[in-house]
Amino acid sequence: MSTPTKIERVSITPEAAQWVEKLRAEHGPLMFHQSGGCCDGSAPMCYPQGEFRVGGSDVLLGEIAGCPFYISGSQFNYWRHTHLIIDVVKGRGSGFSLEAPEGIRFLTRSRIYTPEEETQLEIEGAPPTG
Repeated sequence: MSTPTKIERVSITPEAAQWVEKLRAEHGPLMFHQSGGCCDGSAPMCYPQGEFRVGGSDVLLGEIAGCPFYISGSQFNYWRHTHLIIDVVKGRGSGFSLEAPEGIRFLTRSRIYTPEEETQLEIEGAPPTG
């Protein structure tokens, strides 16, 4: 019997990953935090790693394009049944995210987990905090 594959909670589109690489080349290691309504609605914010202070209730949802991706605990509770997909669109956000001067903004899309994925996520348990 094979071990089930760990369920990804967050992923990134190829186009958004290309932008992450461009930003990393300019700014060094990066991190993401899923905003909870401040600044730019509920947009994923990209910062130089360590420039955004992660709190004890923030959840490490996973990694995208080699960058840690955090979400606040309260937002995680709302989104826990959805897989987040980080994409990029033309236009400027109103936050402090690194891509803003480039004329693009990262955007969170989502899909509901399948019943099989939900079962596996229950087995895996909650992701780490802080």
